[in-house]
Amino acid sequence: MMLDVPDAELVRRVAESTGLAPSEAARVVDDVVAWYAEPVDDFVRRRHAHHQTYGRRNDEIFELIAAELADRNVAPPSLSVRQLRRMIYG
Repeated sequence: MMLDVPDAELVRRVAESTGLAPSEAARVVDDVVAWYAEPVDDFVRRRHAHHQTYGRRNDEIFELIAAELADRNVAPPSLSVRQLRRMIYG
């Protein structure tokens, strides 16, 4: 997933702190943003398949995924205006 316009300030900061060229820093920023933009359900399916590949059983897998989700930023679900309003006003 490539961003149309990466955050210019973030790209500059990454370029300065790493010595990367601005175009390389922009690619890094795009990659990181794409990684964390993964929806929760995609993350869960991907991690479940990974753990199954290594022979873990579902009971163990679900505990591992729950722990992983607690430590990971994931893309929030899309919310309608009505859902947002209900969060505020109940």
